Amino acid sequence: MKHFTRLACFAILTIVPLPSQAMTDTGDIGTIIESFITKQFPDAASHFWVVNDTQWDGDEMIVDMNTIVTDRRQTPPTESRFLLLIVEGRLQGIQNIPLDAAAECQKEQEV
Repeated sequence: MKHFTRLACFAILTIVPLPSQAMTDTGDIGTIIESFITKQFPDAASHFWVVNDTQWDGDEMIVDMNTIVTDRRQTPPTESRFLLLIVEGRLQGIQNIPLDAAAECQKEQEV
């Protein structure tokens, strides 16, 4: 079984453990992302998201995405960037990364 570089992508970053209910979200990528955003920002008045890049390896996928969220208060929208690890149609890990960071996910190389 090939291993995706989820370890390489997340090695420098700490993987955020997800609540067990997030582990049960399955479906197409849009449904998974939408579910994540609504759980991550429960008080948002509105939001939208953009997928910057995806990397696939079998049943594993890493999604690099940006979100723009406006909360219910009169504050300016907030932009965030996340890497999502989706395995077998389930969200398995998230990482909030800086907006200008390079996220280069590649297949693992044996040394």
